[in-house]
Amino acid sequence: MTGRSARTGVTLASGFGLLALTRDQLDSLHYATLEVFRNTGIKVDSEEAVEMFHGAGAKVERRPGQTIVKIPPYVVEDCIQWTPSTTVYYGREPEDDFVAEPNRVGFSTFGECVKVIDIHTRQARRSVKEDVAQVTRVCDYLDEISVMERPLCSSDCLPATQPLHNLDALLNNTSKHVFTGAGNGANCRKMVEMAAASVGGAEVFRERPNLTVFVCPTSPLMLVEECCEAIIETARGGAGVAVIPMALAGATSTVTLAGTLVTHNAETLSALVLAQLARKGTACTYCSMSTIMDLRLMVGAVGSPEHGMISAGAINLAQYYRLPSWVGGGVSDSKIPDAQSGYEYTLNAVLGALAGANIVYGVGALEMGLTIDFAKLILDAEMIRYIRKVTGGIDFSDETLALDLIHQVGPAGEFMTSEHTFRHMRKQSQPRLFDRRTRNAWSAEGSRDAAERAYEEAQHILKTHKPIPMVAGAAQTIRAIIEDYEAEILRGHPGA
Repeated sequence: MTGRSARTGVTLASGFGLLALTRDQLDSLHYATLEVFRNTGIKVDSEEAVEMFHGAGAKVERRPGQTIVKIPPYVVEDCIQWTPSTTVYYGREPEDDFVAEPNRVGFSTFGECVKVIDIHTRQARRSVKEDVAQVTRVCDYLDEISVMERPLCSSDCLPATQPLHNLDALLNNTSKHVFTGAGNGANCRKMVEMAAASVGGAEVFRERPNLTVFVCPTSPLMLVEECCEAIIETARGGAGVAVIPMALAGATSTVTLAGTLVTHNAETLSALVLAQLARKGTACTYCSMSTIMDLRLMVGAVGSPEHGMISAGAINLAQYYRLPSWVGGGVSDSKIPDAQSGYEYTLNAVLGALAGANIVYGVGALEMGLTIDFAKLILDAEMIRYIRKVTGGIDFSDETLALDLIHQVGPAGEFMTSEHTFRHMRKQSQPRLFDRRTRNAWSAEGSRDAAERAYEEAQHILKTHKPIPMVAGAAQTIRAIIEDYEAEILRGHPGA
């Protein structure tokens, strides 16, 4: 783990890569999506959103118990064009900015798990606000984490304002760009206020918004009222919108992955269209947490290879539309930081990185995304360094081909003592947590396994790392926003 002072942040994946879908396949998915918009439509539960779609040219069909919006192709394609193709995920400090441009790959944690494996007892328990703060502080230290997603929920806080408490813990413990959910429009307005306070006011926030809000269409093909509210208020407030469908192939989408990509794409683009209708030019991130429903066990299988395959397809769709991408990759179905969790993280995180995702998220998550574990967080960060090495590819130049040196050394020679080796040796991968020593050397230091070393590293970070503080008075302002808002809710006047 490199730590806050030596942050490099990203890898440009100009070396090894993965083309999951051909141009013809992407065209087929796009045209199929337009057919869904034209013939099937999207169920929209917000009257304000329905009116916005209708005003833009969509056909509205009122049916018993539901309103269906059918969006013409020109509206979809216009709104895609209005969406910035390159987005900067601004940190509170310029050194924390992440430019989501083509083939720039970063990593983040999984989102809003409900349990944490206690770093001291090693037992799973429900998460509280202090856990959100602690995991965020570790992630702030880790150079391998490019942006910060709220990793856990503050279950010890008022449920209606839990998103605000999550954001409070995030803003106080990292200067990186924050991704988090809001739940509804009223929460969004307050969260924009909080993020603005963290950077010194609304004017600074408008120039450098350090907040992106997740919105989740409901599969199949629905924008529920709370989702619509969050999209509209986030866009109007100047924050970024990250659209993250969570379809389950075989349950809430077709069992075939191609069909799942069609409805996934329609759900994503319907939310993007609404965001652009709310504020033209709103930064939107194309996301995916879709996977398969294991129809034998009736669980969402996030450690499955299909999860990585769907993510790779979603990345290619985002690239097709010239949009930044954020996909699940590395969430494990295992319950502890064991071999299974390592294998599952590596398979799906590598697929996402090679396909060119701007952010691959899933660091630290176990048990189908229900649990965060500190050891897995540290182990995943170590693997990210390996993945970055791979995505960087092999350097080809006269210097690296080294023909003169090969001729000089000749048959039966050695390269270890050459000046060329000294110049390039620090470019080799070097583990900081994984163990390459001999068995005797490993045994001499207690024969500790990787998970134990990872827990110790996490404890060390928590004891020593201090995040960059917010501007003076921001913490007090944020607390006051939450307290006033909770008082409004308890009086029965939320958002007043």
